[in-house]
Amino acid sequence: MRLLNLDHVAIAVRDLDAALAAYKERYLVDPVYREVVEQQGVEEAMIPVGGSFVQLLQPLGADTPVGKFLDRHGEGLHHVAYAVTDIEAALSHLKETGARLIDEQPRVGGRGARIAFVHPADLAGTLVELVELRP
Repeated sequence: MRLLNLDHVAIAVRDLDAALAAYKERYLVDPVYREVVEQQGVEEAMIPVGGSFVQLLQPLGADTPVGKFLDRHGEGLHHVAYAVTDIEAALSHLKETGARLIDEQPRVGGRGARIAFVHPADLAGTLVELVELRP
């Protein structure tokens, strides 16, 4: 398993429109993707920064993972996502090395990517997402 790139840094926000307007005003950037991902319970927007993205996440409800995160921690860094070429191989390697996985099988996330999460208790208190983009 090898990490290819920093795919995105995700920031939980209460109001996606307000956050996008602030990013536009302060940093002169616009999102290249914006979509609702029902399975994840979020509306997300991806802002390009070099070869990576800043992902802004607004929960679809208080009972979603991002909604609960906002309740506990407020707005801010939610997770770091790394691109991988083969998510099954990455998950297998992590499991073999004793990593604490949230997802043992990939699921579909934004941009149609296959994703899986590694528990924040596994390494340095940071939620990690693995991302395998479709060709």
